[in-house]
Amino acid sequence: MYDMKALYEAKSVQDAVALRLAYPQAQIIAGGSDVLVQMREGKRAGVELISIFGLDELRGVTLEEDGTLRIGSLTSFSHITKDPLIQKYINVLGQAVDQVGGPQIRNIGTIGGNTCNGVTSADSASTLHAYEAIVELTGPDGVRREPIEEFYIKAGTVDIRPGEIQTAILIPRESYENTYGHYIKYAMRSAMDIATLGTSVNLRLSADKRYVERARIAFGVAGPVPLRARTAEAAANGQLLTEELAERFAQAVREDIQPRDSWRAAKDFRMHIAVESAKRAFLEAAKLAGGVL
Repeated sequence: MYDMKALYEAKSVQDAVALRLAYPQAQIIAGGSDVLVQMREGKRAGVELISIFGLDELRGVTLEEDGTLRIGSLTSFSHITKDPLIQKYINVLGQAVDQVGGPQIRNIGTIGGNTCNGVTSADSASTLHAYEAIVELTGPDGVRREPIEEFYIKAGTVDIRPGEIQTAILIPRESYENTYGHYIKYAMRSAMDIATLGTSVNLRLSADKRYVERARIAFGVAGPVPLRARTAEAAANGQLLTEELAERFAQAVREDIQPRDSWRAAKDFRMHIAVESAKRAFLEAAKLAGGVL
């Protein structure tokens, strides 16, 4: 069923780095929810695999001394959804990854695999962009960190350099503190489907809950890679929280996104649902933040 040339099992992060250098053509495999399917379809016949599944140090969610949320790259979707730190500080990420596939996929699929695929439809990607996540990579030169927007290069391609593996996703404290978010996945089916469009919004309101102190919005499948709609963010920052602001915010996303035609949806339809979902997610985030409209 699985045509592979060799399987190498990493014993530690540094061992994984060494294996990556020794076998540069080998494919990293963690949960296997993507790689094994591709192999079964014959797309990776004769592949060499480097398994990092046994590296428990890359699992779990922790809070670092400076308040940064650290999500190990091998943390499964189901563990992210149920994690107390995620639920307390960035519940919208748990909400987003809980819409990936079905229970079996969520139990085995990892946040690292979801981001390293480089696909714009990844359910975690828009929320991670909206929260200005930082990707941690470990390689022969040590640890490297870069903003997730720079990690995504083009469709299906991310910035993983020779010998590197992704070891964590980091959410800075200033990105999640006192913020409340909402994610909307639009798909052709209500479950077990790839997103036609994914929209993630988070808001930080003023102490009196009347003004938008900071707004963030990011999309999946609105361009070749996940992207922020900065024009919409600028339109809302510092403004009085009203229904009219929600509408202006939503219309402003037109300036930044580049949806495409595909068999799943026409470009114009994607633009329509982007505007509508931006407004709905904005209003729900405002409600979660305690805002009164």
